[in-house]
Amino acid sequence: MIEIDGSMGEGGGQVLRTSLALSMVTGQPVTLTRIRAGRGKPGLLRQHLTGVRAAAEVSSARVEGAELGSGRVVFVPGAPRAGDYRFAIGSAGSTSLVLQTVLPALLVADGPSTVTVEGGTHNSASPPFPFLQRTFSPHVGLEPVLHRWGFYPAGGGVLEGRITPDRSPVRLLERGPLTAVHAHVAISGLAHRIGHGTLGALKHALGLEREQLHFHQVPEPIGPGFVAWIEAEFARGVEVFTAFGEKRRNEDLAEVALAAFTAWKALDVPVSEHLADQLLIPLALFGGAIRTGPLSLHARTNVAVIDRFLPGRLRVDGTSVVEVRGG
Repeated sequence: MIEIDGSMGEGGGQVLRTSLALSMVTGQPVTLTRIRAGRGKPGLLRQHLTGVRAAAEVSSARVEGAELGSGRVVFVPGAPRAGDYRFAIGSAGSTSLVLQTVLPALLVADGPSTVTVEGGTHNSASPPFPFLQRTFSPHVGLEPVLHRWGFYPAGGGVLEGRITPDRSPVRLLERGPLTAVHAHVAISGLAHRIGHGTLGALKHALGLEREQLHFHQVPEPIGPGFVAWIEAEFARGVEVFTAFGEKRRNEDLAEVALAAFTAWKALDVPVSEHLADQLLIPLALFGGAIRTGPLSLHARTNVAVIDRFLPGRLRVDGTSVVEVRGG
């Protein structure tokens, strides 16, 4: 039984998700204590509880402590099973993070699967759908499909992940030249002028033409929402830089997305801070190497958890290159 202190590192939900994912893949039972101790409201929230229940269903696991607010979970997995799964968070919690919990296990399952999750699809503190679709999924056996948009706090979104077993190594060491830049805004239940103002600011700052600008009006909005993002296409993939209009002035969205894009561009690396974090488990399982900027505390915590299940498997060269030892 592997024992994981959930307060380690940044002390958030990623410790739980990575532990569950690797427990399923390796077959090693795990006990997690002090779950999300580094957060203002520790323990399992709805999205984390949904992740635990999803992992249990996918692997026919025996679970203790699967209840709201729980700070301790015991997870004893069986073998992951391909299938068609559906989970409802019951809040605007992140659908992509629930999908992330079971994705590694289904990538090594005995057939294709679909996982449909209801909740938030465009969340500020987790991979939003554009990032999942354009940046992350091309590197793994995942096809994400957005059936309904869901913003905080209303939720109500529906994300489907179509998963094909895939053990291909991930290798992203050179970025190459940028080939295209596109700016997007999407509004849900708000005045069009808000989105057009932000899109105009991005157009001016990036020197874009009309065909590089994209305005999305969310159909049948469940609640208000506003998001802007920049897509940067280069030889080996696409990076997405997102800003949400939840608690900041709308005119600041362009500045937030631009700052993230500019920082990544200046580093001249193919893998952004957030993509590096998302690729750590596939790297550890399937091999390869990536070049990125300095790893965030979130990513360094992820590396530490992975090392508990797969000791010595990942190697970090300084703070920027992650590869599989002997892979």
